[in-house]
Amino acid sequence: MRTVTIRHSARHVLLILLAAIFAIPIYVAFVAATHAPRDLLGSFPVVPGNQLGHNLYHALVGGFPNTSPVGVMMLNSLVMALGITIGKLVVSIPSAYAVVFFRFPGRMVAFWAIFVTLLLPVQVRFFPTYEVAAQVGVLNSFQGLIIPLIASATATFLFRQFFMTMPTELADAARIDGAGPMTFLWKILLPLSRPNLAAISVIEFIYGWNQYLWPLLATSGSRHQTVVVGMQSMISAATEFSVPQWNLVMAAALLAMAPPVIVMLIMQRWFIKGITAGIN
Repeated sequence: MRTVTIRHSARHVLLILLAAIFAIPIYVAFVAATHAPRDLLGSFPVVPGNQLGHNLYHALVGGFPNTSPVGVMMLNSLVMALGITIGKLVVSIPSAYAVVFFRFPGRMVAFWAIFVTLLLPVQVRFFPTYEVAAQVGVLNSFQGLIIPLIASATATFLFRQFFMTMPTELADAARIDGAGPMTFLWKILLPLSRPNLAAISVIEFIYGWNQYLWPLLATSGSRHQTVVVGMQSMISAATEFSVPQWNLVMAAALLAMAPPVIVMLIMQRWFIKGITAGIN
């Protein structure tokens, strides 16, 4: 009994240490965002200051010279993240549904062809995708930011795994009651998939929000610039002042982190339920 207690205590201590290590950069950013620029010269302050509201407002509305305000970039990121999330769901749900509940030649070949794309790094596909997007004429637009990223082998695989847990008797009963394939999908299967939908939506939203390389390639102006890409421009602009404006950069970083954190906190219960349901 004593050995078990020691093991549990050691695990908790280890988890607390790991959490502290991950929290240190966030705390540094928070402290920097609460001070005036001159306070960050020399020794770094350990205690938060009283300039947080001012710095957040200035970064959100004002920004830096030759850069968009963070509020505009966050709106672009939000449109992109929501578009990618919805697009991935629209593409992956019918794909997984067809693979699980329909019998047609090459069904498993089609699924494994989708699954194998997980082995190919996303960065390898960017340059061919960029060439196609340029030929179609969707660069520097929300269509160019969203459409090339909506195909998702991960979401298709997760939905397939969940759909395979559904008993075949459920589909047979729906067929006997006169429900067609689309009726079975919309009125029976998707309501049962709410936890899985929530979990995949959170994953894909964070994936879309944190995109850096593709928005960097697909946009050349500030009109459609996302906040993750815009952070690099803000860092460059902050160093051009006589006193570097690191406080505003850190305030912008806090604003950029806020939406994924909020989404995760709101959907946490459904997220955990959906992930564990997929595992089981």
